Amino acid sequence: MPQSHPKIWFLRHGQTEWNRAYRLQGQLDSPLTSQGIAEAQRQALILPPILAQKPDIFVSPLGRARQTADIALGHTPYQTDPRLMEIHAGAWQGMLRADIMAARPDWASTGPSALEIYEAAEGGEGLNAFEARIIDFLGDLTGPSVIVAHGLLGQVLRAIVRGMDPRAAGALSNQQGCVYLLENGTETLLEGEP
Repeated sequence: MPQSHPKIWFLRHGQTEWNRAYRLQGQLDSPLTSQGIAEAQRQALILPPILAQKPDIFVSPLGRARQTADIALGHTPYQTDPRLMEIHAGAWQGMLRADIMAARPDWASTGPSALEIYEAAEGGEGLNAFEARIIDFLGDLTGPSVIVAHGLLGQVLRAIVRGMDPRAAGALSNQQGCVYLLENGTETLLEGEP
């Protein structure tokens, strides 16, 4: 059952060097690629009518989200919130996905989602704690809000707002360069010029 939340516009950060290399970032960081900068610029084309509504704006404190926000939001002020950081991947942060998959041959037949991989990370945050901090953040929203954060955080946040089981969030789309509008338990994908 969808929960009652204010209108949310969610932006995933643009592609990073580690995204391109299939290296798990978690709460580590790497800069946006030229493609990631172009994706943030596409988001900037979508945002003017949204920003004209004077929403609250929240951004993950991690560099890739702030770099995206600086481009996509122009000079619009925002506040950072540590609850918007990506899921912590424990000992797997910085590792190549291929190396993790090689160490887990049982996954070859199942093809786990990125969320399932991060949830299984040795010494990682785990889905329950991750979900709890996202719910805590959502509970503090008092009005329409723009959120600039991370892929897995976005999938789980969007699942919660839509009333889905967060364990199924890994099957949701996870695009960059767009804006996900969440309103009344539904989701609409807003896209700018390619």
